[in-house]
Amino acid sequence: MSTNNIPKNWFYAPSVYNGRVSSVIPSPTPIRRPKGVFFSSGIDSEPTYGPSRMLDFELEMGYFVSQPVAYGGELRIEDAKEHIFGFVLLNDWSARDLQLFEMRPLGPFHGKGFGTSISPWIVTLDALEQFSCAPKTKQDPPPFEHLTWKDPGTGALDVKLRVTLKRDGKSHQLATSNLRYLYWTPYQQITHHASAGCGLGTGDLMGTGTISGDAEDGHGNKLELGCLYEATKAGTQSVALADGTELKYLHDGDEVVLEAWCGDSGDGEGMVLGFGACSGVVLAALQMQRAGSL
Repeated sequence: MSTNNIPKNWFYAPSVYNGRVSSVIPSPTPIRRPKGVFFSSGIDSEPTYGPSRMLDFELEMGYFVSQPVAYGGELRIEDAKEHIFGFVLLNDWSARDLQLFEMRPLGPFHGKGFGTSISPWIVTLDALEQFSCAPKTKQDPPPFEHLTWKDPGTGALDVKLRVTLKRDGKSHQLATSNLRYLYWTPYQQITHHASAGCGLGTGDLMGTGTISGDAEDGHGNKLELGCLYEATKAGTQSVALADGTELKYLHDGDEVVLEAWCGDSGDGEGMVLGFGACSGVVLAALQMQRAGSL
């Protein structure tokens, strides 16, 4: 994981924003291209309103709260596992142009809240325990006491991830990754979330954030980037697909498929545990209807 251009606060606590349950949709529900306000031609240019031009996916996993935390209470990190029921694949669709406009000074709104796809069933934490492992990244500086996991050999889960783009009847593998690549583990995330005394309810859903790795091919191209924003360096360059097609952001009609499994390389031979697929097809933005029309 590269630390270039990462804000200092990233290394001291997980970064978080809140969403809404109304926009959490089960796979394979289609996703509608959102509308919002964005800069027309670069930072601080004239704002305009319309369909997002920079629609992106985010390769994530989600986890559901089992045992609640009372309002005003806290959660000890050594008890974090007791409060996680299980995991799903999660695609936190993102409109990067809307997000860029909204980030100053308060944070994402329409850019992140228009749709979050999850896989249709939950893999319990009990089933995943055998895949416990150490996180790939050493946390530096060391985390605060309330975020310090006592056993450095565990604290993460070895879950292999893959994202595929389907366009014009062709499938293109965009990236692979692993849940253990997260800088902040789910156990640290849920502990920090509860640390302000906000409480947690049974059934609450949390997303891990984009899961990216640092592996490269022989030409220096990143292989484990969990979103197009990272792969295209904020849309400043294209990603070349296997058939020569160049890609920056998603087109209407594109389908994004996330897959995850624990065990082998994912070729179906000796697979131990699978999560199914989390998929969604991008639909065109809604057209504004005139008053009185159906």
